[in-house]
Amino acid sequence: MIYDTLETDLAGILVMAADAEGLRHLNFLDGKHPLTVENTWRRDPDRFTMVKNQLSEYFAGKRKTFDVNLFAQGSPFQMKVWSILLTIPYGTVVSYQWVARRIGSPEAARAVGTANGRNPIAIIIPCHRVIGKHGHLTGFGGGLEVKRKLIRLENPTGCPARPLEQPFKDR
Repeated sequence: MIYDTLETDLAGILVMAADAEGLRHLNFLDGKHPLTVENTWRRDPDRFTMVKNQLSEYFAGKRKTFDVNLFAQGSPFQMKVWSILLTIPYGTVVSYQWVARRIGSPEAARAVGTANGRNPIAIIIPCHRVIGKHGHLTGFGGGLEVKRKLIRLENPTGCPARPLEQPFKDR
């Protein structure tokens, strides 16, 4: 496994890890589930040039989608949740209930929240676009302040680009 870091103004230091299959991790260094760099891993900044460029463009408001080979690993349920997250349009927020309905498990909003919290590739798999059913911010691996900033970056007006759910309420 190879890794590198990216320092950002908005999200702090991000740690990324990949192998021949693709990007496996993009985590917040100071987040709830920080990535532990194993002593067998090697640092290779050149391997992550494209990812870092795309993230920098995103943070500058110049990129709305990513073109990165992802290789997230999780349970079948987690993989379903993460695949739905990839369909949430830039600038839009949805509820955990919305995601649960899309995976065919309308009663699984809490389980969706747990899977969302275990997303191994933050930002690119946009778990920050999932909020509480009444429009309030809820848990996020990078902290609620970072989640708030990411939502505001994508949509400064605070209204979804497409009304999939109730509008974001900044409390």
